[in-house]
Amino acid sequence: MSRYARQAILGEVGPAGQAKLAAASVLVVGAGGLGCPVLQYLVGAGVGRITVVDHDTVEETNLHRQPLYRMSDIGRPKVEAARDALQGFNPEVRLDTVAERLTPQNAARLVAAADVVVDAADSFAVTYILSDACQAAAKPLVSASVIGMTGYAGAFCGGGPSYRAVFPEVSVDGGTCATVGVLGTAVAVLGGLQAHLALHLLLALEPGVLGRVVTFDAKRLAFGGFGFAGSPEPDAFVPFIALEAVTADDLVVDLRGLDEAPVSPFPGALRLQVDTIEQLEAPPGRVVLACRSGQRALMAADKLRDRGVTNLALVALG
Repeated sequence: MSRYARQAILGEVGPAGQAKLAAASVLVVGAGGLGCPVLQYLVGAGVGRITVVDHDTVEETNLHRQPLYRMSDIGRPKVEAARDALQGFNPEVRLDTVAERLTPQNAARLVAAADVVVDAADSFAVTYILSDACQAAAKPLVSASVIGMTGYAGAFCGGGPSYRAVFPEVSVDGGTCATVGVLGTAVAVLGGLQAHLALHLLLALEPGVLGRVVTFDAKRLAFGGFGFAGSPEPDAFVPFIALEAVTADDLVVDLRGLDEAPVSPFPGALRLQVDTIEQLEAPPGRVVLACRSGQRALMAADKLRDRGVTNLALVALG
């Protein structure tokens, strides 16, 4: 117990709380800017089993905000490099790695094995997929996002409202860390807050954090937030599906430009954009909207639903 002495001495933790952490299982999706501090602090706290899901490899552009990795890790799968670093930090924690993209096909299985799920992927598609899976399994979800110098972290599902109940629509702004930029310390603050929310849930501290979002503006050094307990769930929503779930009977619309993706993985797919999706003649069957992150697909789905087209599905191609 000497490793956890400064933590276990807290009245809110104690030996019983430390035993809770040791017996807990956390699923962390994303081992990037948010995932690095999440993983470091959960491993440091002595969470007994952590499953890390990430399909990506380490790049030099990651290093300014992902301190788990070194120059020698460039090109390695992130889950492998993270596991090696974390096991050197605390060998008592069991670290399982999944070098795959999170999809609707593997989400339910991964969520079922966890006590708390942490969404550190910073991807619209992953967030909605995890929210749907956590809501169905009654598992709490800690989700965060940061771009530029602002971001948020919150606790959803698990008895509280889902992410969809709070954010049924995505922002029209299509910026990413690659196009807008991101400050490493802002990511560290939000990732650290995610880890804190996860520990808060595992220790069952009061007052509870489900149904709360905390915002952070790193430029103004300002914290804010809001509560959303009691928010109603949407009556209907458009689900994300795996690429393999698309059938020959579906009408697929690839929303990526030809300069972005000259060849679509879907033979016969229509090539439209969000601004031109209203040109689509509604077919009798299902319409599948595909793009890289899922954000454009969500926006196109909203436009089609306004026209009365409801048999829709979304695919995030990555």
